[in-house]
Amino acid sequence: MKTELLYKLFRESSGISTDSRTVIKGQIFFALWGENYNGNKFAAEALEKGASWAIIDDASFETEKTILVDDCLLELQALATYYRREMKTSVLAITGTNGKTTTKELLAVILSKKFKVHATSGNLNNQIGVPLTILSAPEVTEMLIVELGASHVGEIRILCLIAKPDYGIITNIGTAHIESFGTFEGVLKTKTELYEHLRKVNGIAIYNDKDRVLSEKIFKMVNRAVPYSDPTGIGLIISPEPSDMNLMIRASYHHRTYMIRTNLFGAYNIENVKAAVATGLFLGVEMEDIVNAIEEYNPGNNRSQVKESKNNLLICDSYNANPESMRMALESFSTVRSDKKLCILGDMLELGEKSKEEHLKIIKVLKDNKFKNVMLAGPLFTRVSKGSDFKSFPDTSKLKEFLKNDPVKGYHILIKGSRGMALEQVYELL
Repeated sequence: MKTELLYKLFRESSGISTDSRTVIKGQIFFALWGENYNGNKFAAEALEKGASWAIIDDASFETEKTILVDDCLLELQALATYYRREMKTSVLAITGTNGKTTTKELLAVILSKKFKVHATSGNLNNQIGVPLTILSAPEVTEMLIVELGASHVGEIRILCLIAKPDYGIITNIGTAHIESFGTFEGVLKTKTELYEHLRKVNGIAIYNDKDRVLSEKIFKMVNRAVPYSDPTGIGLIISPEPSDMNLMIRASYHHRTYMIRTNLFGAYNIENVKAAVATGLFLGVEMEDIVNAIEEYNPGNNRSQVKESKNNLLICDSYNANPESMRMALESFSTVRSDKKLCILGDMLELGEKSKEEHLKIIKVLKDNKFKNVMLAGPLFTRVSKGSDFKSFPDTSKLKEFLKNDPVKGYHILIKGSRGMALEQVYELL
């Protein structure tokens, strides 16, 4: 009954907030807990700033404008589930080890050519972010694109119960966050929880039929599936064309060939483009509109971005990193034509007992591709790079100090590392 009451209040509100610092008039504030804070303590501040109600789970903070629930996060999820059930929209869910955010953003611009689209903002893909994405969707939304992230087994299943996707894409399966999953099989089990959901609701999986692992799972787990290479009963062939910095693509479909110039760095983004094009065609977007949408898309959030600074040409890919994405970025960077190339890499986090092994593999990739100018930040890379000619720094702040004293000019520079390394701090020094 409490969720039904909250839903009525939600429909009268100007939205949901979980941050008392940015709450606006008429929003409902949810007092969520964090590792180092109790959101209940900020309920009064949110109300003072104009929140219509504050949802709390600590009775000691009750006032006439608060609503006491057992657990604020569970109630936020319940409200999102209720709203999703009432919405007259289709939901497309995207998960995977690499490429899910880029695929989501490409799909948002492509599907916007035909539908009223609402998509996950930034990286709001967890048990808080997914409910917030759903609750921020306008009533007129025709296609809701939801990114699903996970840090442990069972999380994708929970997110599917909230978002109830009709369509789903798993971009790939890799070893990111393996510290939380234990093994590759743990990662695979978690990501394919999306396929399990689609089977139960008779939904449709759009999948990479060149990916052996996912193809095997598709035929065992899903009733309805659409391959990237044949989304409409007409063959689709997408391949990279020779190019320097930005990915160039040749797409053949329905007796026509299209040359697509993207604003994405790296041939490894070809799989993300395939997913987006195939899904767009399957959902009825015209190929000419898809081409235009891809060419109009400019990446953000330090993902495969090419930026020209006053002194250098930067490939900003520092939003996150894992062994697969790091290797693919380096291999793409090795093909860039430049006499002066510099790799700035930060530690890859959450790899557990495989951490040393995976960082050593990246050192080997650097050597195999004959990179000579390399700067490594973080204790993991510092430890495994001993004996090499690469410069290493215990943390990003030490790297910043070095770049301040020894400026770099005239280089093509790849910057990549895990989110916790915050390598975007060095951009202004380059």
